[in-house]
Amino acid sequence: MTAVLMSRNFRRYLLGQLTSNIGTWMQRAAQDLLVLHLTGNSGSAVGLVTALQFLPQTLFGLTGGILADRFPRRRLLLLTQTAMAAQSLLLGLLTVTGAVNPLSVYALAFVLGTATAVDGPARSAFICELVAREGVATAVSLNAAQFNVARMLGPALAGLTVAAFGTGPVFLANAASYLAVLYGLITIRTDDLGRPRADRARPRDAFQDIASTPELLLPVCLIAVVGTFGLNFQVTISLAAMTVFHSGAAAFGYLSAAYAVGSLVGAIHGASRGKPPTVRRLTTTTVVFGVLEAALGLMPGYGTFMALLIPTGFAAVTVTTTANALTQLHADPQQRGRVMSVYFLVLLGGTPVGAPLVGLVSDTLGARSGLVLGGVVSASCALALSAVIGRRVRRLPPVTSPVPMTGPALTPARPADP
Repeated sequence: MTAVLMSRNFRRYLLGQLTSNIGTWMQRAAQDLLVLHLTGNSGSAVGLVTALQFLPQTLFGLTGGILADRFPRRRLLLLTQTAMAAQSLLLGLLTVTGAVNPLSVYALAFVLGTATAVDGPARSAFICELVAREGVATAVSLNAAQFNVARMLGPALAGLTVAAFGTGPVFLANAASYLAVLYGLITIRTDDLGRPRADRARPRDAFQDIASTPELLLPVCLIAVVGTFGLNFQVTISLAAMTVFHSGAAAFGYLSAAYAVGSLVGAIHGASRGKPPTVRRLTTTTVVFGVLEAALGLMPGYGTFMALLIPTGFAAVTVTTTANALTQLHADPQQRGRVMSVYFLVLLGGTPVGAPLVGLVSDTLGARSGLVLGGVVSASCALALSAVIGRRVRRLPPVTSPVPMTGPALTPARPADP
């Protein structure tokens, strides 16, 4: 882990992402609270805005992968991050002026999702340009760690800010936070970046690679199920806070922070392991995650619910970082952007189906039922997919490294800057 952090480019990228993601998680929490306020605590409305935010991943995610393989990823990220900042600024201005309504929130959620559909594959593949191949798993875990630090701080800050000033200032603060990631991208030393050989970008090549490689097929299939049914905490936690425990914005922020604490510990644990990810670890952790999520829906009180969110977050981030690292390590560097676009397509593209479904189940049977449904489906499918695809993985000889990519050494050539 220390060797990866010595990379100047990776450090600047990581710190910029951390600052921006704190603002992003503040906006996500405030957006849910704003929608609940505008619609009279409708779980279906929260599910709808979440679906619209992730629908572009289904529509444009593969295009984002093609762009990530065809154009310089750093330049692409500068464009997408600027577009996200503009979206946050507009939503903030509409809210503070009193002109916001559910339709405008839905429309801007779709705009944000469109930028994210291009940003996600480029951002994931860009990590492999910042570190050498042997540091990819550690870099992915450290990236997850900063993401979960932001997830821990963002909703808590949002809950307190909304309680004191309303939702509008939260959106404006998120717009300003993008300046940090833009600064990090601008000041990265481009001479130290790895550059995969360009080829003719065709989406079908990524699907063929995934279908023929069990080490890719299993994490992609598994994350599709978990992303659709198990990772809808944006909907379920807000509903549990408002409708089960009858709490306010601050209590919702504390629940989100508890989940993020577990996620952060899980990410740090993954970064410090120093062991390559395995299919067995992915399957086992997914089963554990499913059991914990189902149990979460049965917790009787606010305190026990918040306490169980911590191990649930630990398991959830272990699932996603292990699946992400397996996918990056076994993807051909020449089409890593396209493979990662498929990964994000199934991880986020299922949300337009899963979020409204969980919202509908929660409205009909109660918020607890949405958690139980997500947990049972995640654990059951992990066992089933392991039985079907896992056998192919165990019968294969050890996988050799893909075609090497010209990139930086794990220890930088020049002394690391402060």
